[in-house]
Amino acid sequence: MNPTSVQLTTLPPGARQAVVVTGDGYRTTHATLRAYAKVDDGWSPLGPSRPARIGADGFSDHHVEGVPTTPTGVYAIGPMMYGIAADPGVRYPYHRVAADEWWNADPASPHYNSFQRSATNPGGHSEALWREDPAYTHFAVITYNMPPTVGAPVPDAGSGIFLHEFSKVDGNATAGCVSLSHEHLVEVLTWLDPDASPHVVLTPVQHLDRY
Repeated sequence: MNPTSVQLTTLPPGARQAVVVTGDGYRTTHATLRAYAKVDDGWSPLGPSRPARIGADGFSDHHVEGVPTTPTGVYAIGPMMYGIAADPGVRYPYHRVAADEWWNADPASPHYNSFQRSATNPGGHSEALWREDPAYTHFAVITYNMPPTVGAPVPDAGSGIFLHEFSKVDGNATAGCVSLSHEHLVEVLTWLDPDASPHVVLTPVQHLDRY
């Protein structure tokens, strides 16, 4: 459902890459992802739309911790990419996930919504990253409820929004993340260039003109 061209007027001036994820309305769990590059003063699509999945409860303008919605808005890509498997050739720094490495989803923790090494579960809905195979074979962090989108994570506003691989071969709804097939994910992750300040737009297609 992605259009062939978009305005994307709310992206930062320095952004030259965009990943636009749209679905039909707020309640869908199916979406399409399309990559765009800044050309002169406009945005041109690169390659075809790719089928994606989003949260089991669809999109939300007011995502909260523990509810499987995908937060709408415009977000940067985090400064580090991660994965259980070896670096597939991304342009970002890459950290290969090991045992006792978590994404902290405990709103009461000072490390809420961040990567953390810990011999014990940090609490809440924290994810044991090394155990999420194949979903976290490779993943990029979408900077929802974390810098630079906000100065510091807001407790209970939600955590761990990633661009990752399908958990099941044919795809499945997520806990709030955006997921793709392995092949499509690697294509996108290796295309993203930190020097191009890539941003992600998440929205029902009906509201794409907000962005």
